[in-house]
Amino acid sequence: MPLSSQQVRKLRGFAHSLKVIVTVGNNGLTENVINEIDNALEQHELLKIRVNAGDRDERDAMIQIILDKTGAELIQRIGHVAALYRCNPEMPKVDPGKE
Repeated sequence: MPLSSQQVRKLRGFAHSLKVIVTVGNNGLTENVINEIDNALEQHELLKIRVNAGDRDERDAMIQIILDKTGAELIQRIGHVAALYRCNPEMPKVDPGKE
């Protein structure tokens, strides 16, 4: 379910103070990295990742692959850092609010 602009704004505020949890390094986007991001989304719902890629197009492609494979939504991307959100229906921790 896509998030409304108000929900994205609220999640962006929550993400502001978060530290980067997962870094995609020089080895690129491996299955282990995607599994770590998936596990972190399960536990935290809202997280920041750092994508160390050469140029903007490569970063955007990596982030899109992560979104496709994890089912997360992109909240914000600034430079190398992206904030992702995926609701955990069993144990929700972050409340993005109503639409």
